[in-house]
Amino acid sequence: MPLPMPVTDAVFLLAESREHPTHVAGLQLFRTPDGAGPDFLSEAYRELLTHTEISRTMRRRPIRTVGTLGQWAWQEDPDVELDYHVRLSALPRPGRVRELLELVSRLHGTLLDRHRPLWEFHLVEGLGDGRFATYVKVHHALMDGVSAVRKLSQGLTYDPALPALPPWSPVRHPAGADSPGDGGSAADGNSHGCGVPGLDSVRAVAGGVADLVGAPSALGKALLGLARDNGATGPFDAPRTMFNVPIGGARRFAGQSWSLSRIRAVAKAADVTVNDVAVTMCSGGLRRYLIDHDALPDRSLVAMLPVSLRGVSDATPGSADSFGGNAFGAILCDLATDQPDPGARLARVSASTSSAKAMMRGLSQAEMLGLTSFLAGGMALAPIPGLGRRLRPPFNLIISNVPGSREVQYFNGAELMESYPLSIPADGQAINITLTSYVDQLAFGIVGCRRSVPHLQRLLDHLDGELGALELATGCVSTGHVRP
Repeated sequence: MPLPMPVTDAVFLLAESREHPTHVAGLQLFRTPDGAGPDFLSEAYRELLTHTEISRTMRRRPIRTVGTLGQWAWQEDPDVELDYHVRLSALPRPGRVRELLELVSRLHGTLLDRHRPLWEFHLVEGLGDGRFATYVKVHHALMDGVSAVRKLSQGLTYDPALPALPPWSPVRHPAGADSPGDGGSAADGNSHGCGVPGLDSVRAVAGGVADLVGAPSALGKALLGLARDNGATGPFDAPRTMFNVPIGGARRFAGQSWSLSRIRAVAKAADVTVNDVAVTMCSGGLRRYLIDHDALPDRSLVAMLPVSLRGVSDATPGSADSFGGNAFGAILCDLATDQPDPGARLARVSASTSSAKAMMRGLSQAEMLGLTSFLAGGMALAPIPGLGRRLRPPFNLIISNVPGSREVQYFNGAELMESYPLSIPADGQAINITLTSYVDQLAFGIVGCRRSVPHLQRLLDHLDGELGALELATGCVSTGHVRP
């Protein structure tokens, strides 16, 4: 029986078009293990295709029929073609990172097939330095960024001698038993499952009705909190920039990692959070980029910062909500791009995020979703002819930060060296910056509309320059950075 899709998931299908794909992805670079032969990756590919047991989340495909009353629902595909979803590609010579990023940019601009489960797993060989890569994309309707990172990490090991488990496989407890949250019950995914046929659907519908009934009061409470906080950044405070334009479907991707030790040192010296420093790096990088294009507005840019609403228990493999659905809210942050001094810019960013977090504190999940809907609601006005051009954008771009593993991980003995996230530019939001931590690295993944954001890769140099400027402003010493 089809499982009704929560509104928080279905919105990503409703918003999608050929020009506006709504999937998220991850690019991971591995170092081939010592002694591995030239067929290491092709053998790994063939071995992956033998893992035909597929979790319930990764078997879901979207449907919308008379039986679902025209609403989107999930249906499990009984016959997933692994050789369609799992693909082996080779880079053209000379196999530089440039060729890899061009391939990933093209892959990220293509839609997932809605007649199949909404995910793809790509193995990429041919990097000139002996490394290889994986690129995995998953539709945002199926899972949010936090879940996607966990799903990717689930199959990697902390021991190079242990074989990897592909991300489509059911999660297993250390003892080897089937996880109750994946592969063996409908609890996998959006935590609607109860193991009783038919009752899942009833509960999902009842939950959706309850959310709709409670939404007005939740939104009212959230808006009252916004109005009371004079320091909070509100929607439509953002200026119009070169990023806030209609976009096409082609994408360009750029990524680079920096030492978390450097960023932590700045945060400690300035008495702010690591995330504040990372957001300020983005702020300064964007300021420099816009100055290059003679396009820096007098008014400060505003970023939307997604906030995960998943509890600590959700991070445990086997929990009902481990690997599926969407559970996030958002706050708005003043990026202080009108402030030339990096130290003062960091202080303003920190004050803005602190104010937004204080306003968010104490809100229920429904209230947080109501507030997020209000903050992001202006994006729906952008495509309306005439109206969208008269209004300021609700914000200028999205900056996300998704935590990753703190320990070194392996894929069949190959060490994971770098991990980069890719997310979703939207119409009127031509650029997206997403961050992921891994061991002592913080990776910045930048995805932009190929037509609207020229020379996207130059943002990486500007991010590096901004970190250096923050180190000087706070008295820290630079220790270098890592490029993919």
